Amino acid sequence: MSSEIRSPAAAGSFYPGRADELAAMVDEMLDGATVPADAAGVPEAAGVPEALIVPHAGYTYSGPVAASAYALLRPIAGSIRRVAVLGPAHFVPLHGMAVPAAEAWRTPLGDVTVDAELREAAMTCGATVGDLPHEPEHSLEVQVPFLQRVLGGGFTLLPVSVGATPPAEVAGLIGVLHERALVVISTDLSHYHDDVTARRLDRRTADAVLARDPSAIGPEDACGVYALRGIVEHARRNDLRIELLDLRTSADTAGDPSCVVGYGAFSLHAV
Repeated sequence: MSSEIRSPAAAGSFYPGRADELAAMVDEMLDGATVPADAAGVPEAAGVPEALIVPHAGYTYSGPVAASAYALLRPIAGSIRRVAVLGPAHFVPLHGMAVPAAEAWRTPLGDVTVDAELREAAMTCGATVGDLPHEPEHSLEVQVPFLQRVLGGGFTLLPVSVGATPPAEVAGLIGVLHERALVVISTDLSHYHDDVTARRLDRRTADAVLARDPSAIGPEDACGVYALRGIVEHARRNDLRIELLDLRTSADTAGDPSCVVGYGAFSLHAV
């Protein structure tokens, strides 16, 4: 395996490149997120997730939506020591799934060790090892600062780039990883429609996710469609309940309503 540390590709563009600014921005979004709680303010048991689905655009656009999911981890942060993040490779053509050879991933908040045991488990499920799909990619990287601020420095990470792969194969990998780690799926929803159209399309996609029907999620419905279909199939196989936490477009945060990207956050729970 490589001894290299993967340097950030999105720092200074998708999120702040300075550690103090990045920490403050993430903390502010987490503090502003709404977490289900009882009348006494104690987080509800139903809010403890088995897995998360979060968006991956620039923090100004999708960060508050992602925070609605990550805030659920705060009450259980001490129990999470391993995380697997699955998402698309936007820049490098990929068939199947790829895990990094690098031994750590760096953000302005520090280095996170790539989990060697999880990597080996992914390889038994057919994932290849290589850093090329990961080097220019933001979809997995932008999740790491959220995890660092919620979990602190004591967790290990397995980034998984998911290219064209049948839902059953992705679900098989997720099932193996889910036994050992928190699973996070990174995907945005519709791209570059007007706001009204995007909301209609994203509502349909959200309904398919909630219904645990991967066949109803079309190839243009999410950039991380293969990972998204996989987690939905995993939920169907294991009778996990899926909750919609937030559903917005970039017009709700910082974007032009004539051309938007859709963002959704979901959590998966044991029934």
